[in-house]
Amino acid sequence: MNKVVLMGRLTRDPDVRYTQGPEQKCIARYTLAVDRRKPKDSGGQQADFISCVAFGRAGEFVEKYCSKGTKLVVSGRIQTGSYTNRDGQKVYTTDVVAEEQEFAESKSAGANGERENTALGQQADQQDTGFMDIPDGEQNDLPFS
Repeated sequence: MNKVVLMGRLTRDPDVRYTQGPEQKCIARYTLAVDRRKPKDSGGQQADFISCVAFGRAGEFVEKYCSKGTKLVVSGRIQTGSYTNRDGQKVYTTDVVAEEQEFAESKSAGANGERENTALGQQADQQDTGFMDIPDGEQNDLPFS
């Protein structure tokens, strides 16, 4: 099985081209910056920069709605290839062929940037349990026991 799921931000506007011929097909190439998981005590952010390509309608979606900084969830497959460059050297490539793409945040959330995400992350660190605290004396009023 060859299945990849990524969530990251576009590092720059997508490079969009169309094939020649009677039925033009859209080909959109972009790079996603995908954060690595890191231990809480480590400093600095680490990311992988993953080349993606979207064909046809998926490419048209990227062309119309995505730009530098857009946060996407992409699922697809890894595809490898090779070619000989102008200097006669063989170059190997690895791309994720995007089969599904979705926005990972609203447009307004993306405009506010990392400042909000950092604040939310700090709040989440303070409440690791994920449950709301129940005030004293309210225990008996709950509809379940």
